[in-house]
Amino acid sequence: MIVLAWGAVGAVAGIGVRWGSVRLARLEKLEPGNARWQAYGPPILAAVLFAVFAFRFAGSMPLLALDSVFVLVLVQVIFFDLEHRLILDRVILPSMAVALAVSLFRQPWWAGIASGLGAGLLFVVIGLMGWALLKAEALGFGDAKFAAFMGLLLGPLPTIEALFAGVVLAGMFATIYAIWHRSMAGSIALGPFLAVGTLLILGS
Repeated sequence: MIVLAWGAVGAVAGIGVRWGSVRLARLEKLEPGNARWQAYGPPILAAVLFAVFAFRFAGSMPLLALDSVFVLVLVQVIFFDLEHRLILDRVILPSMAVALAVSLFRQPWWAGIASGLGAGLLFVVIGLMGWALLKAEALGFGDAKFAAFMGLLLGPLPTIEALFAGVVLAGMFATIYAIWHRSMAGSIALGPFLAVGTLLILGS
């Protein structure tokens, strides 16, 4: 019963995520879309993820509640970045602060800070190298902030696993996209794939 009940909570929370994302988009002078995947995607995905996490962590309600908050952050990032190619500071910076506070209660207390700094700096370096070599933005600072959030949330080894999973998924999608469109032109949003990698590790 708790799985179904928590899934229903997730659906309601997902509606809230969509509502908040629409208003955040307008604050950023962006026009929110009204396609079905944009409107119904967040509540459906949040409901499924809440149910999965309830099945996995039903024995610890505090952990389930905390992880569910981060699930909502990841759902927001997935759909907002897909729609607008943007990871908002208004979302990711408070999320980083919460992840930092949680990481301080782990052992060793500094592991989350170290992995957050390491992942964030790695993405900054890759982005700068891409700009220097290609004269184009390879990775945005939003991706770097999100990588730092991943490090704070997951810790050292899980962050590496989540980054690897996200990059592999992004590479697979980019390959399929290029084959389908018979072109290597264009780019994809990396944030949703990193978020999926984070979800896979967070729920394991």
